[in-house]
Amino acid sequence: MGAPKTTIFVIILIFMVLTLFGIFFYFTVESGEKNQTDIQFESREAMGTIITIEVVGVSSSKALDSAFEEIERIEDLMNIYNQDSEISRINKYGQLDGVSPDLVYVINRSIYYGEITGGAFDITILPIRMLWKNKINSGEYPTGDEINSTLLLVNYSNISVINDSISLKLEDMVIDLGGIAKGYGVDQAVTVLKKEGIESGYVNAGGDGMYFGTKPDGLPWRVGLRNPDNKTEAITVIEISDMAVTTSGNYERFFNESARLSHICDPRTGMSSQSLISATVIASSAMEADVLATAVFVLGPVEGMELIEKTENTEALLITPERQIIKSSGFDSYEYGKHYIK
Repeated sequence: MGAPKTTIFVIILIFMVLTLFGIFFYFTVESGEKNQTDIQFESREAMGTIITIEVVGVSSSKALDSAFEEIERIEDLMNIYNQDSEISRINKYGQLDGVSPDLVYVINRSIYYGEITGGAFDITILPIRMLWKNKINSGEYPTGDEINSTLLLVNYSNISVINDSISLKLEDMVIDLGGIAKGYGVDQAVTVLKKEGIESGYVNAGGDGMYFGTKPDGLPWRVGLRNPDNKTEAITVIEISDMAVTTSGNYERFFNESARLSHICDPRTGMSSQSLISATVIASSAMEADVLATAVFVLGPVEGMELIEKTENTEALLITPERQIIKSSGFDSYEYGKHYIK
């Protein structure tokens, strides 16, 4: 893992990564309220993105190190690109005993989220995503037959979890926790910070952010939600404390620039999701916000908002390709400033 980065170059890099995922931040400290030494800020690379942690409290370097170590531990378990990770061994052999409690928990929760979203969130989606990526990169689209045959490998219900043993019921099935692991890692890092005595701060992993306590001035954390048509503008600013926020969107991320197809696929149909360009979810945990932002993006404005409205402590703001903004019934209560698309 890299050393702490404080140069202007890295700050710009962090901003670019965060805007890529649809979120950038407004943190303000009123002059005279707190001494600058009360705030510690650090960014490192992990989980394929930039992890940023800011905490309010003197002498919190040990807490920061512990939080980053926790994220690295989660990554070591759940990274499919690390051949020695537990998830890679499950994918390679189709079965693994003695699985760590963290991985068992995340996979069980993934199955639960698959159920409550009607399959819109599915951790076995990787074969479909790879099919689209490979075909698009070769200059063509997958055929209906190719999609349908690949969909046979996509079904979270074909994952078996018995105590600490996890197995896949079909050969060539794989699990990819990319839609939930970052959120879980953020939540675990926050838990570590609190155990170290940190009462206020945030952890952000490439747009999956959990905010707890308050800013040094005693006010909630303010998060700007990016205007998809202008990287330097926010469509609105929310104030949150002890809540998480995540945005899924296709206005920056595609299989490739020529195809301009969303990288987010519908596990139920195998098709690229096109009914929204952005789905922002506020939830009580980063893991839940992470999952629901993806699921709502797949479900679209009607079914997606129905899911949000029946899920406790959850709100959402959706943007359609026509730039219509749709908000859940309680989203207004989080808004600090409204700067909607004109």
